[in-house]
Amino acid sequence: MSKTTLTRRGVLSRGAVAGAGLAVPTIFTGSSVAGFTNEPTGGAVTLGFNVPQTGPYADEGADELRAFELAVEHLNGGGDGGMMSTFSSNALEGTGILGKKVEYVTGDTQTKSDAARASARSMIEKDGAVMISGGSSSGVAVAVQALCQEAGVIFMAGLTHSNDTTGKDKKANGFRHFFNSYMSGAALAPILGANYGNDRKAYHLTADYNWGYTTEEAVRTSTEAIGWETVAAVKTPLTQTDFSSYIAPVLQSGADVLVLNHYGGNMVNSLTNAVQFGLRDKIVNGKQFEIVVPLYSRLMAKGAGANVKGIFGSTNWHWSLTDAGSQAFVKSFGTKYGFPPSQAAHTCYVQTLLYADAVARAGSFNPCAVAEALEGFEFDGMGNGPTLYRAEDHQCFKDVLVVKGKENPTSEFDLLEIVEVTPAAQVTYDASIFGGDLGSCNPGA
Repeated sequence: MSKTTLTRRGVLSRGAVAGAGLAVPTIFTGSSVAGFTNEPTGGAVTLGFNVPQTGPYADEGADELRAFELAVEHLNGGGDGGMMSTFSSNALEGTGILGKKVEYVTGDTQTKSDAARASARSMIEKDGAVMISGGSSSGVAVAVQALCQEAGVIFMAGLTHSNDTTGKDKKANGFRHFFNSYMSGAALAPILGANYGNDRKAYHLTADYNWGYTTEEAVRTSTEAIGWETVAAVKTPLTQTDFSSYIAPVLQSGADVLVLNHYGGNMVNSLTNAVQFGLRDKIVNGKQFEIVVPLYSRLMAKGAGANVKGIFGSTNWHWSLTDAGSQAFVKSFGTKYGFPPSQAAHTCYVQTLLYADAVARAGSFNPCAVAEALEGFEFDGMGNGPTLYRAEDHQCFKDVLVVKGKENPTSEFDLLEIVEVTPAAQVTYDASIFGGDLGSCNPGA
């Protein structure tokens, strides 16, 4: 495999760790050689971290990989332990997982579903991964989650924001800590109404895949509920780098708000083009023209620079939070890498610890025992306040942050300020509204 070549890493030395002693993978064979897929039989266990190392979300992927490395280091007793000291569960002791040293392999999703499935499949079949995590695209998450369901391993989703991941495409072997499009809309609409008024005309530019679709729908529905009118919604290719041809028609549309349902490099480029076209200096319908970015990240803000000033959006987590868990993670990550972590890093670190904790509480790597331990699990000390992993759809419910680009940042990392911590109750919805069937856990053997 060329761009999905996997790298095996020992946790602390990055060298190969001997004695993994993994059973022959039973994936896709129907064999019952082991009790479940890749049942660890030796002194180590392998996790698979599947991140975008190339493509439009590569910056997010790099930060995810840093967080995975840190989480594994902490699980194996290295470093300062990070969030293990603040996590409300006391099942993790820094001795690996169930006494087995944690190894990991990595792959490049390329932000392409086929490439992501290929690398995940290789991790499971060739490397004996008992859990897969990572990704910065909902299209990738949905595809890999389905593969893991078929293979009989747990999928701990990384950065995926589409409603579909724990909605119509939810799977019993898949779990998501990250928030979703519905939650962004529910958190943002009151803030947008309070700051921009309820009589607004919105123009949406939307990444042409399932995350873009559900984010556009969520923001459109929530803003229309407060009185906004949607004048246009235009799809843009995920591979687009110059959005000039998409920005020009906005000026002729009568819209006075541009909603950029873009993420990563797409958002950096589209926002830059919008500012270059002078949209933020325009007065339309007697109002100052505004731009909204529904899903923000520190990495995106850094890429867009001064263009983010004053622009509202939502985020899953931010390094400036003052709770003990967040600050423990920021300290650990900053000490190791020299800069604060992104929300992508945070959710991947947390997911790794949550998986390990579930294994420890279940006393087994069997994916169905792990799933049972995660379903309905309530925890704290990991940032975002008290959190529930809902059993019905395997979606986490926690506080959601509304942020705004700072007018006077103090550094390249201090570009966003939290303007509202939206309580979990405000973004919680009925598990049935997005359809889908969770199905039954598959142990794979």
